[in-house]
Amino acid sequence: MLDKGDAIPPVTLKDAEGVDFTLDAYRGKPLVVYFYPKADTPGCTSEAKDFTALADAYAAAGVPVIGVSKDKPGKLKKFTEKYGLSVILASDEESGAACEAFGTWAEKSLYGRKYMGIERATFLFDAGGHVARVWPKVKVKGHAQEVLEAVRAL
Repeated sequence: MLDKGDAIPPVTLKDAEGVDFTLDAYRGKPLVVYFYPKADTPGCTSEAKDFTALADAYAAAGVPVIGVSKDKPGKLKKFTEKYGLSVILASDEESGAACEAFGTWAEKSLYGRKYMGIERATFLFDAGGHVARVWPKVKVKGHAQEVLEAVRAL
């Protein structure tokens, strides 16, 4: 998993409209990138809604928030519309390169069955494009507020 001081990986993602973009395009200002397992599931919905509820505070701090999953762009668009989300949702569906580069693609276990999936994690990048803080194995409740406090401390 990326660690403090590491640079933003040079990966290409798709937004909810299916348009390619890179995280490097955000260099010059701080950036929050969070990884979540699957759109429109209880924990992932809560996390996206929590970041959306604080969107004005993140915007006031000049910090975009991008959520990344392996969902298809069309599913991300429906998820955004269903809950009125204002965070940027990105798809790593095609190559999985972002999950690999950030170190969030990991072995998981459910009811004794092992499988590969996205480990919920959040990364705060400084304006120079380097990791300022990492939250691995995120617990959703209160997380968006905790990240906002770290953003304000930059």
